[in-house]
Amino acid sequence: MAVQLKDKDAYQRLNYLYQAAHCVLAQNPENVELARFYCFTQKTIARRLVLRQDPSVKRTLCKKCCSLLIPGVTATTRQRRKKRKTRFTVVRCLSCGQSKTLLNDPDYCLWAERPEAQLENQKQPDPGPSGKKQPKGKKPDASVSSTPSAAQSTANT
Repeated sequence: MAVQLKDKDAYQRLNYLYQAAHCVLAQNPENVELARFYCFTQKTIARRLVLRQDPSVKRTLCKKCCSLLIPGVTATTRQRRKKRKTRFTVVRCLSCGQSKTLLNDPDYCLWAERPEAQLENQKQPDPGPSGKKQPKGKKPDASVSSTPSAAQSTANT
């Protein structure tokens, strides 16, 4: 079953603006201002409509000047280490000098990519009994079970 997006047209427009910014910089790397305008428009639309963008998209945009961060063209990328264990990627915008530090942990998983964050994988609230409380000391009858039945577990998968 396909999930219907609430603002499909808006997401398509954001995608178009992001791709247009990439195309502008691919054709002429000196045309940073037009790419920045596209990214600023994309950020403004997302904020106005309260839309969440994918983390991979947000990582390639400068928070300060809305420039598209492409290593070697509009940004520099460096690998750093702290305490000999954790590795970081530092991306520095060439337009405004803003730095962005990203963790380089292969085992790290973004919240949006975790299975419990997905709406399809979340458990639905169990309606349970009709609000009647069991008296203390009595066990619930066999019809009401605290463990999910086989029909419920197959419906959730």
